[in-house]
Amino acid sequence: MDRHFATAECGFQGCFAGRVQLGQVAAVYCRVSTSDQNCERQEADLIAFAAKAGYTVAGVWKETALGSKADRQQRQHVLNLAQARKIDVILVTELTRWGRSTLDLFHTLNDLQFWGVCLIAQTGLQFDLATPQGKLIATLMAGLAEFERDLLRERVRSGVMAAQARGVVFGRRTGQRVKSDKLAPKVLALVAAGQSYRQIGRQLGLSKNTVLEIVKRQRAKEIFG
Repeated sequence: MDRHFATAECGFQGCFAGRVQLGQVAAVYCRVSTSDQNCERQEADLIAFAAKAGYTVAGVWKETALGSKADRQQRQHVLNLAQARKIDVILVTELTRWGRSTLDLFHTLNDLQFWGVCLIAQTGLQFDLATPQGKLIATLMAGLAEFERDLLRERVRSGVMAAQARGVVFGRRTGQRVKSDKLAPKVLALVAAGQSYRQIGRQLGLSKNTVLEIVKRQRAKEIFG
């Protein structure tokens, strides 16, 4: 298996570690929030960290995106490599560079554990979900994720009720988004396969925003049932 990849431009404190070995292949992931920032410091720090730890760096994936932004193409590329078992470790400078929310972080860590890939922050605590300590941290994270989701649900419902009291009508009338509703299953399948919203839009003849709205509606269904 070829574990060497070209650097991709662009565009936790923690780990499942304890299993770190010399010669493991690492993907370096850097993110900044705005276009007037750059990833140079993150990249330099993580390359030095990788060298000191004895990792082979497969590539550096960089992007500019707000922490809450869902469409992070470079992060998805790294996740695709992890799922394909082409890397052993993902390096970030700190937890907030990777996770979009507590819930996102928890789900990502579980996926990476299943794939046997570590997520390591340069600055800190390492843990292994197979150990009692790791399980405790995972349980705490799950509780925080559930709390965060409950708060979001409560805020959204309160906002909707307040808006409805003012006469605001939500959603489109039946039949106004026939095409997107019809293609929604294909869109969700392609998102799960790791394709970007832009790629999916070109393939199915939809705008990127329409693809994003389909994904948002599906996530809302998952949260609110």
